[in-house]
Amino acid sequence: MTRRVAVIGGGSSGLACIKSCLDDGLDPVCYESSDDIGGLWKCKENPEPYRASIYHSVIINTSKEMMCFSDFPIPAHFPNYMHKSLIMDYFRMFADHFQLIKHIRFNTKVLQVRQRSDFSHSGQWDVETENKDGKTEKHIFDAVMICIGHHCHPNLPLHDFQGIDTFKGTYFHSRDYKTPEEWRNKKAVVIGLGNSGGDIVVELSRVTKQVYLSTRRGAWIANRVADNGLPRNLLYSRMTNVLRRMLPFGLTCSMAERKLDNRFDHSLYNLKPKHRLFSQHPTANDELPNRILSGTVQVKPNIRRFQGSSVEFEEGSVVEDVDLVVFATGYRFSFPFLASHVTSVSGNKASLYKYVFPPELECPTLGAIMPISEMQARWATPVFKGCTKLPPVASMLKDVQCKQETMAKRYVPSQRHTIQVDYLNYMDEIAGLLGVRPNIPRLLLTDPRLGLKVLFGPGTPYQYRLKGPGKWAGARQAIFTQWERVAQPMQTRPCDDPKTKRYFMWPLILSAAVVGWAAYVNRNNLPTALLDKIIVYLPAQD
Repeated sequence: MTRRVAVIGGGSSGLACIKSCLDDGLDPVCYESSDDIGGLWKCKENPEPYRASIYHSVIINTSKEMMCFSDFPIPAHFPNYMHKSLIMDYFRMFADHFQLIKHIRFNTKVLQVRQRSDFSHSGQWDVETENKDGKTEKHIFDAVMICIGHHCHPNLPLHDFQGIDTFKGTYFHSRDYKTPEEWRNKKAVVIGLGNSGGDIVVELSRVTKQVYLSTRRGAWIANRVADNGLPRNLLYSRMTNVLRRMLPFGLTCSMAERKLDNRFDHSLYNLKPKHRLFSQHPTANDELPNRILSGTVQVKPNIRRFQGSSVEFEEGSVVEDVDLVVFATGYRFSFPFLASHVTSVSGNKASLYKYVFPPELECPTLGAIMPISEMQARWATPVFKGCTKLPPVASMLKDVQCKQETMAKRYVPSQRHTIQVDYLNYMDEIAGLLGVRPNIPRLLLTDPRLGLKVLFGPGTPYQYRLKGPGKWAGARQAIFTQWERVAQPMQTRPCDDPKTKRYFMWPLILSAAVVGWAAYVNRNNLPTALLDKIIVYLPAQD
């Protein structure tokens, strides 16, 4: 019989999980507590309890070529950094194309997920749900995929702020912030300098009398628009990843920090943190330096105390008549419907093998959290089917411990850095387990043009559809046309200069020379068919 899988949550991860189940011949049933797909990206004016919520102006920090599902490129005419409304449009296109909606039960909340009495040999789960009318039902599933995200429970540390109970103005968590209009000509304080804090302080600075940015540690600020006007994350390739791993950690940090300081001096702007760049996720923001330079944003240290409508900062300055305080202080995540012995969360940490599977389950039938969650889903479904086996419990626990220790050594202590991964390294790690990791040396010999693009180009998700389970016939073409999709939304005015700069010309030329030389030297050891493929790329002989 077809194995049934419960997917909890209909956001980006839930959609990816439904599709992966269908691709592997499983029968998914998705339970979504709201009336629509999209999860975090479905903005509502009044946030519902225990649901993620964002502000109206949100622009995603990841460019479209790096955030798309691996076999469904985002339309070429969509901008590189998309507004939340376009992200929702893309999700609808994805869901319609792969006919996912019919597998979703909307307005259905999951109350409890627990192992059945015979779980040790069946691996089955009892899932109790409640619909919008209050009717509860129990269902039996062979596996469960939890896709509820980690932006549902605001972290509001009021106990750390002396006198907050005396504050006469308004305060709330950034989750409850929607638009700046009602704060026109008011004074505001934003606490926290993550991505949300940076966005909100910039937006408020356009309408308020004055806005103050309170940050304990400071932060490194990375702009979305990088050299030559390209999206920053498209400039990070497998080759730069190799070089970064070869060089000492301190040296790579110094080189990258110098690059950021060339844009604006973080010390001069009172933003420079004590930690190194790669010891905390940098804040993506193109406008913050301009707002500080214009005086509409003032950077302040941590708050010492509140007293009535005044706010005193740790360096001794006091701001009077403050109308609004926004706590951009992050989130806590949890799995409220799971028993603690299945997997528990403490200090925003959960012991999950490869951030997916609870390692001590007798049967691995409980799984994960746009490309990363998709890769996790593609790996999880063969495990559910029994086609892929997990290692022994001891090996999985050792891997979990190793990752936690590595994270503790690298990152500053924070609830923000408990499920952090390096994109390419982690994607390759899971792809290797699934059998879809691109083989660069083989690509360089069998398809040099493609191999060079994979090696020196951005690590786009299409690379993980070139081979193995879930291979997509359009993956090669998607890689070859990715820069066209980057350029198209900006080509809205005829330009006199028809020439396009080739940013990776020298690496490509050098690599082509290396590939050609290697093939020529080893020509007697290569199979005839392979040699025929390669020889067309070699220089003609007189």
